[in-house]
Amino acid sequence: MAAFSCGQSGNTPTETTTIGNIKISADESFSQIVDAQVQTFEGLYKYANIEVVYKPEVQVVKDLLEDTIRLAIMARQLNDQEKAAFEKLKITPRIHKIAVDGIALILNKENQDTTLTMQQVRDIFTGQTTSWRQLDPNAPEGKITIVFDNSSSSTARFIQDSINQKKPLPPNTYATNSNSSLVDYVAQNRNAIGVIGVNWISDRHDSTAISFLKKVNVVGISANNNPTSTDDYIQPYQGYLAQGTYPLRREVFIISREARAGLGTGFVSFVTGDKGQRIILKSGLVPTTMPVRIVGFAE
Repeated sequence: MAAFSCGQSGNTPTETTTIGNIKISADESFSQIVDAQVQTFEGLYKYANIEVVYKPEVQVVKDLLEDTIRLAIMARQLNDQEKAAFEKLKITPRIHKIAVDGIALILNKENQDTTLTMQQVRDIFTGQTTSWRQLDPNAPEGKITIVFDNSSSSTARFIQDSINQKKPLPPNTYATNSNSSLVDYVAQNRNAIGVIGVNWISDRHDSTAISFLKKVNVVGISANNNPTSTDDYIQPYQGYLAQGTYPLRREVFIISREARAGLGTGFVSFVTGDKGQRIILKSGLVPTTMPVRIVGFAE
């Protein structure tokens, strides 16, 4: 962190990497991690004030392009169209990978189909499989309901891009208005399958994650379409995300359009540095600079 010097004669000091005010946008699926980063940073630097606005991914990118914020945290890099927009403005955004996250599939506690192959996952999200009995002849009759936190969320975009190859989601797809609402819906509806960021259920010291895990089951997924044992099914534990064996992984980036070394630059340095990476490690995600160990979800 760069040192700072207070202004003379009681003047307000110029913004530096550890002092000033900044507004940033972050993907709402990372609110817990970003809150922890901001609270720790502001605790260390009492003259720093970071206002975070949590939005769906589509809106986060829009804010960054329209210059309403200088910093964005999201689960993808800029696409070619967005890069071209910045080139037109003669701005070169600085992009830093800060973590590896995953997408977890969650089920109602009464649903016994807690393991799926990647082919079965694709069939569900492309609409080829619409009932649980298609997966298990002994399952109770029931139409599958796919649930996201938001129709414009990064999790919905991930499924469309990575699973559906950009094809539309099927008609049995719905959205709630928050991750908490998503978990509650799945907990109350046996036929639902929810899509949520791993960070919401990975920190076993966090009260929210603990409460979520008590309400739902987390699906184990096999990349092998003909698994030979239960060991072929991988849950989104931190170690498996790090090893790359869990199939539904995504990366998390912090993107800055700050033209000079201001408070945004200081916050980026913090998040990508030792203290910020330790916060990510504790959350259950994979930091970019530290080794991790395998820790399972509590039953």
